[in-house]
Amino acid sequence: MIRVLVAEDQSAVRAGLVLILRSAPDVEVVGEAADGEQAVALARELRPDLVLMDVQMPRLDGVSATRQVVAEGLADVLVLTTFDLDAYVFGALRAGAAGFLLKNTEARQLLDAVRTVAGGEGLISPAVTRRLIAEFAARPVRGPGTDPAVLDALTRREREVLSCLGEGLSNAEIGTRLDMAEATVKTHVSRLLGKLGLRSRVQAAVLAQELGV
Repeated sequence: MIRVLVAEDQSAVRAGLVLILRSAPDVEVVGEAADGEQAVALARELRPDLVLMDVQMPRLDGVSATRQVVAEGLADVLVLTTFDLDAYVFGALRAGAAGFLLKNTEARQLLDAVRTVAGGEGLISPAVTRRLIAEFAARPVRGPGTDPAVLDALTRREREVLSCLGEGLSNAEIGTRLDMAEATVKTHVSRLLGKLGLRSRVQAAVLAQELGV
């Protein structure tokens, strides 16, 4: 059972999301938050598997809330966004969000996205994700994370997996390309995230784009 906390300040939208999530036999909505501060507090209290997080909320915005939730290891975060909010999306990804979802997504796609992220796959809706990664990577960044030397800690195989992440490939797709079992791919992803000090697959994908891996 995937335990989900829904954070959305618009009550009608939140009710719709909850209704969709509760229609799935493998998803349980354990809490609802109307602002960022409440989202963080409930995440600490309930320890859900995933927080479905809106970016524009009162008291504490979704980006700041995401940063706290991820930093404390409370849950994975799936951000709700629209493309006219690119700045918020970039901030959420840098804060460690595991993925993002367009607000006009259909019910089936919402459930698929929740299952995907809960299953450890950070990249959803590949066509949209690749566009976002490309835009994100084109922006100037600062910090040691963009120094090519950070890749020295990776094995050849881990570099290959990182390259695939940069293309927005899923674990299954990476396994097919590199002739590896999906479980082995997951292990490589976990290890390279640890070595690079990254919080999510999405951050790894962006780093791969930035460094031209």
